[in-house]
Amino acid sequence: MSEPRIKVTVEGAVATLTVARPEKLNAFDIDMLKELSTACDTIEVNAAVRIAILTGEGKAFSAGGDIKAWAGMEPNEFGHAWVRFGHRVFERLASLRMPLIAAVNGHALGGGLELAAAADIRIAETQVKIGLPEAGLGMVPGWSGTQRLVKRFGAQAVRRMLLGGELLTATEAQALGIVDQVVEAGGSVQAARIYAARIAARGPAATEISKLMIAIANGEDNGSAVEALGSILVAKTGDLKEGVAAFTGKRPAEFKGEW
Repeated sequence: MSEPRIKVTVEGAVATLTVARPEKLNAFDIDMLKELSTACDTIEVNAAVRIAILTGEGKAFSAGGDIKAWAGMEPNEFGHAWVRFGHRVFERLASLRMPLIAAVNGHALGGGLELAAAADIRIAETQVKIGLPEAGLGMVPGWSGTQRLVKRFGAQAVRRMLLGGELLTATEAQALGIVDQVVEAGGSVQAARIYAARIAARGPAATEISKLMIAIANGEDNGSAVEALGSILVAKTGDLKEGVAAFTGKRPAEFKGEW
């Protein structure tokens, strides 16, 4: 059996997802997208996990999508099996119930930057370069590079990277709000663990609900976030308990509006 390309480790309240294809600069293919989706499901249902860290193995964070994985696809397959599927997986990552910290240990280009953008906090090492080189290949970002990145970082920063082809240093990216913290080479994962400890010291319910509320305010996740908040609230009411008891007891419910 082949080694996993998305490695998952859990230490206490912190789960670490490591993109592990260093020989290809952690570039994604279809199987890796599927593994990432499964990894999200794995940590989502683990009640002990309250914070997640995302990083890359080797010298790169991620070079994005592996050109060999999609170059031979027909347009319809490219649009659906590659772009739309990858978009759904990255959306799954961005909507994890727990805060996600990206430890950007190396270059994050194209889909690699879209991957980092799915995190709530980004910590990058000094040697890192960040950019959206897609237009130079005659293509456009497909995993929310023109959507989530604009909402989170502003249109002008995305214009500079996508239209102008600018490669930003970690320090330049920090000045634009794309990176939250810059650390020395080799220090991103440890810095992410320190930041994770800060989050862990705060109220778990307040942290999770605050993440949902921020997503709503930023126009990122209105539908599912609102329903999640509403469902959590209703699940804690006496009305739900009474409704379930009445259903299982095959009797009319007697709701009292108990919050």
